[in-house]
Amino acid sequence: MSNQIIYQKNNLTNKTLVQLYKSMLKPRLIEEKMLVLLRQGKISKWFSGIGQEAIAVGVTMSLTKDEYILPMHRNLGVFTTREIPLYRLFSQWQGKANGFTKGRDRSFHFGTQAYKIIGMISHLGPQMGIADGIALANKLKQNKQVCAVFTGEGGSSEGDFHEALNVASVWSLPVLFCIENNGYGLSTPISEQYHCENLADRGKGYGIESHIIDGNNVVEVFTKVSEIAKSIRKKPRPVLLEFKTFRIRGHEEASGIKYVPKQLIEYWEKRDPITNFKSFLLAEKIISASQDQELRKKLKKEITAQLKIADGEQNIIANLQTELADVYKSHECQEAAPLFNTKKIRLIDAISDGLKQSMEKYDNLVIMGQDIADYGGVFKITEGFVDLFGKQRVRNTPICESVIISAAYGLAINGMKAVVEMQFADFISTGFNPVVNLLAKSYYRWGQPADVVIRMPCGAGVGAGPFHSQTNEAWFTKVPGLKVVYPAFPADAKGLLATAIADPNPVLFFEHKALYRSIYQEVSDNYYTISLEKASVIKQGNQITIIAYGASVHWALETLKNNPAISADLIDLRILQPLDVETVYQSVKKTGKVIILQEDSLFGSISSDLSALITENCFKYLDAPVKRVASIETPIPFAKELENQYLPAVKFEKALKTLLAY
Repeated sequence: MSNQIIYQKNNLTNKTLVQLYKSMLKPRLIEEKMLVLLRQGKISKWFSGIGQEAIAVGVTMSLTKDEYILPMHRNLGVFTTREIPLYRLFSQWQGKANGFTKGRDRSFHFGTQAYKIIGMISHLGPQMGIADGIALANKLKQNKQVCAVFTGEGGSSEGDFHEALNVASVWSLPVLFCIENNGYGLSTPISEQYHCENLADRGKGYGIESHIIDGNNVVEVFTKVSEIAKSIRKKPRPVLLEFKTFRIRGHEEASGIKYVPKQLIEYWEKRDPITNFKSFLLAEKIISASQDQELRKKLKKEITAQLKIADGEQNIIANLQTELADVYKSHECQEAAPLFNTKKIRLIDAISDGLKQSMEKYDNLVIMGQDIADYGGVFKITEGFVDLFGKQRVRNTPICESVIISAAYGLAINGMKAVVEMQFADFISTGFNPVVNLLAKSYYRWGQPADVVIRMPCGAGVGAGPFHSQTNEAWFTKVPGLKVVYPAFPADAKGLLATAIADPNPVLFFEHKALYRSIYQEVSDNYYTISLEKASVIKQGNQITIIAYGASVHWALETLKNNPAISADLIDLRILQPLDVETVYQSVKKTGKVIILQEDSLFGSISSDLSALITENCFKYLDAPVKRVASIETPIPFAKELENQYLPAVKFEKALKTLLAY
């Protein structure tokens, strides 16, 4: 590539050309000021985009202001071109109270619905899946909008990148995937990152149109992306764009650029997008030297004034109540009571009914999962749903849990609701990152609810072995921001699922496979909800408190049935996060003894925290140590004899009687 940039006006007006220049110059001058503040210790970190401004500005100006754009941390030009007030950006970078994250996250790790910008998290991959979800919502709404998402050549090696391109291709989603190929992933050169000649070539493998664009030529960026975006609005489809550019400064300022050959830096410095474009404008007499000086003076004055406003803004004052209150979006469950018109159905039928009635109630609800459409899912919970709601809302997905969960979040950002079915709860491990780092932290970080329910068929007792039998709720109960529900009965399952879908917070909804077709109950026909804050006391007694959830509730019931002389409170937790500790404490204070029964193995489980909470808060009421009964500390085996030995059901009666005799 020549170090000379050739500009072709392409029927652009002088006004547009000047606007492109001004839009690049503004973030450059801001960056130069930020580098001074960094050395003064007034900001903590800076990820420079100097030399890459043409991409952020050209892409952003190609979109309408109501089209979503998902930048990375070198895309300051996205934020300034969308005309976010600078004092708010400065406050964000300084961790001030009026920043976009209230001091909870730094730099560009935020989003703003007001400017249709969705910022990144440090884990780069999910950004691509979010764009898929936003684009899917656009397509379902038929609003003819484009969504643009940025990544670097380093991020293009992540699995989520490839999953996102594949899903976008299969679903013909209107997404611009923008790769800023700036030469290095931190210090790793492109020769050690990929082996194809151009990253744009990867589009062929996914059946995606792709283009290579000179990322330092703002006119080429703007004209080509504008043309492509216009085409996508008419014919929705994904397009992969590779912008050839270079990162002149370090990954972040502390890392420096000693690893970059001097001649390479010199080459790209000659291709500076602002210096070259200024020379073009001067040569074409589109601006004069005095006009350029006046523009710079005006922008510097604005930056200084906005910094002064930010300096006067309030610093963060730590408030414990405020912090805890912002983990979840407040949601008052308007309980819809079950009616008297009931039918005796299985747990699986109740879940299907609850899901179906929620689909009827919310026309913006989309279900996604493997084999859930015509096939009805491996457990047939969505059988017949395509006939009722169509394939646009009941969507088969490729095998790519991570990007589908990220896409569900994208749907939520764009005003939709999403339910994602994990074929088996075990498979959530390949989608773990977006659950715990994206969904869980979204509302706390920048006030964006993640209106997503993930259904989790789980549990042993069906001879399915180590990868189809886990009950892995404890992976998530320790993550602030997630709600975790685990019903044991059909009536609870239906009402709790309806509430989970109504709730704007992310919910993991565990469904025990062994209970699907074995547990029957009279369940109301109508749509109803049950609070996600209350445990259920299903038996009352005064000798001992038994705490259980999921299949273990039925093991406890069977034991009590076989021992009618035992007088016990039996608490079905139902909701594991947030945990109804008051119901537990009230019972323990009454009985003085407590045993916790669970299917999960013991160490690091729900029973561990629950035992600690009871000991810390009810110690003086206890007449015996808290007893925990759980599965053994091995993976879940396949053979029936081994699985029976693994599960705690056979051990519970002895442990219960031993504790009663203490």
